[in-house]
Amino acid sequence: MKRGKEMVMILVLVAVLLGVSSASDNQPSQTRWKSMFSGATLSAVNPIGSSVVFPMYGNVYPNGFYYVQLNIGRPPKPYFLDPDTGSDLTWLQCEPCRGCPKGPHPFYRPSNDLVACRDPLCASLHSSEDYNCDDPNQCHYEVEYADGGSYGLLVKDTLSLNLTNGMRVSPRVAIGCGYNQTPGSSNHPLDGVLGLGKGKTSIVSQLHSQGLVRNVVGHCLSGQGGGFLFFGDDVYDSSQVLWTPMSRDYSHYSAAFTELTIGGKATGYKNILVVFDSGSSYTYLNSQAYQAFISLLRKELSGKPLREEPNDKTLPLCWKGKKPFKNVLDVKKHFKPLALSLSNGWRAKLQFEIPPEAYLIISSKGNVCLGVLNGTEAGLENVNVIGDISMLDKMVIYDNEKQAIGWVSANCDRLPTSPASFL
Repeated sequence: MKRGKEMVMILVLVAVLLGVSSASDNQPSQTRWKSMFSGATLSAVNPIGSSVVFPMYGNVYPNGFYYVQLNIGRPPKPYFLDPDTGSDLTWLQCEPCRGCPKGPHPFYRPSNDLVACRDPLCASLHSSEDYNCDDPNQCHYEVEYADGGSYGLLVKDTLSLNLTNGMRVSPRVAIGCGYNQTPGSSNHPLDGVLGLGKGKTSIVSQLHSQGLVRNVVGHCLSGQGGGFLFFGDDVYDSSQVLWTPMSRDYSHYSAAFTELTIGGKATGYKNILVVFDSGSSYTYLNSQAYQAFISLLRKELSGKPLREEPNDKTLPLCWKGKKPFKNVLDVKKHFKPLALSLSNGWRAKLQFEIPPEAYLIISSKGNVCLGVLNGTEAGLENVNVIGDISMLDKMVIYDNEKQAIGWVSANCDRLPTSPASFL
């Protein structure tokens, strides 16, 4: 739920009717982006059905974020966006822009196709149906995250896509022209956010309403960095996927009645609410579960050749070994695996496994650091968030038509060429 990825972004959409100032040019330098963002392309064309596949770039650490490229406008221009299953609205830093950090591309120049205040897409951004329209021809929005926010105007523009059946389409979709940003403490150098949530303004929801793809979104993040994102259901074999019902009582992609286990043993924490969020680099447990986990970790590490290293500020809790670690494989034997015990919709239980390499990182100082954080301290109250670190080397699928969340171990290093190519 972006966007400083090390801070989890809880989306709060509020329509606020504001005035828009006149446009001005603001062209950032491109030089420093050439090495970091070299080789980015749009979607891959695969003759396996009507879906869209996007290469993903970035990593959990040290970058702390992932991004995909979308080509928007006429003529199409590239923008690097942070894929966020924890929010609905896609927005770009837009001219004129106040408080906007420089991104890899010039600020988006908005189209003149404004979304009206009473348009259903605008209405979906409001918390109630009786919102005011100071200007019936405009829809202003406010998106607040746990770390920063975006304020702007809703417009429609052309999105250039290659479908996996070989067709190229150019649908018009509603996006946010973010002319006023409130950068968070962990701002990332991108052009905006790609909202992939359950709401009507989500890009995949809009493409589905136009009959282009099924209302399904998924991602596959490689432990080596990068991966891919997809819209539609033609790039995986559903029979090989483990599925749990999606909670209907929560606006995010969540599973209820979840039990946390550590090292194969029940912790006593049952019926907890878990949100799957590609907008968070790390995983968050509520304070009680977190403290129980930390207590168990410290007990397990007693007598092991590790000691806590408070001078390493990479993450709240790091350990130092006799010599610097090169990768997680050097130290994973000292840590217990986590797992979420989830319902399959019947009486059976499924395990969403989180091995040590899916919750640990090796810092630049050669220490091992815990990528599970205290969500209550981060402002998440009792919500538990499964972030990118714990979804590595898994294909995670959010099927809004079946109201189910699925996962399967996968080779995320290459784009899919058939539904079974990564199983």
